[in-house]
Amino acid sequence: MTHKALKGVLLSALLLLSGSVLAADAVLKPFVLASKSSGTIAERAGQVKAALTGAGFVVVGEYAPYSGTDIIIVTSDELKKNAAASEFGGYGAVQRVSLSEVGGEVQVSYTNPVYMANVYRMSGDLANVSAALAKALGRMEEFGASGMTAKQARKYHYTIGMEYFDEPSELAEYGSHEEALKAVDLGLIGNKNGVSKVYRVDVPGKQESVFGVALKGSGDSKYMDDQFIMKEVDFRELKSAAHLPYEVLVSGNKVYALYARFRIAINFPDLSMMGKNSFMNIMKTPEAILAALEKTVKK
Repeated sequence: MTHKALKGVLLSALLLLSGSVLAADAVLKPFVLASKSSGTIAERAGQVKAALTGAGFVVVGEYAPYSGTDIIIVTSDELKKNAAASEFGGYGAVQRVSLSEVGGEVQVSYTNPVYMANVYRMSGDLANVSAALAKALGRMEEFGASGMTAKQARKYHYTIGMEYFDEPSELAEYGSHEEALKAVDLGLIGNKNGVSKVYRVDVPGKQESVFGVALKGSGDSKYMDDQFIMKEVDFRELKSAAHLPYEVLVSGNKVYALYARFRIAINFPDLSMMGKNSFMNIMKTPEAILAALEKTVKK
């Protein structure tokens, strides 16, 4: 090999190494702003769903938690394949797209697949899903936090003593996977505890299903209410409504949910501990959500 050729090989290797380092150190944020435009949510929702299905996504649910907001939940073969290859991968089997009316415009945003793949410790980084969403809906900017690297996201917890991804709440245990699924499905019918089904996605090739649930409460149960929580945490100009809905995971014969101090914090990691619009104002929320979900999925 000539000196010139060797120099070229070394330069190529250096560039590849630099690219890997940059990718590993890239700052990831929870949400992606796709677009801002005039019009109504009703008009834009139809356009968004058509764009998503045209890009190979399947709409599995839709949720309007409060006025001026609509959330579309989608899955795809690639999302389910990655979920099947990941421990508790069901949490990452969907992506959420939000439409929010703000100042006479409709903001369309979605969960950042690469960020979510890392906070859920998935086997793949969902970069292809990210590219497909960007092509279908647009990609103006990532937002929702100052951000963290993939390495930081994979071992994230809000602060000392608070839960990690691998410390979920075990809501119930049944004799079989089928019995657990039936119990959750039945529990979500009728909205008896303020918890109702938005979607269900079954992960192929493994005994795992993820349910998206709407949380409605008032009076003494207001702390588990989606609207109450979002009024406290989603106060910035760019709206993070794609945080919703919450998930319940049936894996094997057990029913789980990510504890709220983790599940809320992954989407609002920069939220202050105290003061206006802080975790202190939803201090009762984690236990309120846990109690509502347990009542819903237990016999």
